[in-house]
Amino acid sequence: MAFGVDKRELAEWKRQIDKGNIAFLTHYWLDDRFPHCRTVTKAGCRDLDKLASWGEAHGLQKEWIDRRKDGYSHFDLLGDRQKEILEKEGLHSHIKKFRL
Repeated sequence: MAFGVDKRELAEWKRQIDKGNIAFLTHYWLDDRFPHCRTVTKAGCRDLDKLASWGEAHGLQKEWIDRRKDGYSHFDLLGDRQKEILEKEGLHSHIKKFRL
């Protein structure tokens, strides 16, 4: 279950993906499979080769991409790796907003 994100933020994430950019969307999240995580960052891009290369640079495997038919394929970033990547990408506002 996702919460803590508004329609404007979601629309901007999709807009950036549609432009071929790597886009980030962080929100609160509850999933019984990951009881230690309370947030997730979705790092998405329409260009799957670009997304895979970006992920590889951050130690992510291309097999971990959530491939979506709607074009909004993404990596789900969780836990320590989430914060580490947000820091490397200069997304301090995500870290601050969600107290990561």
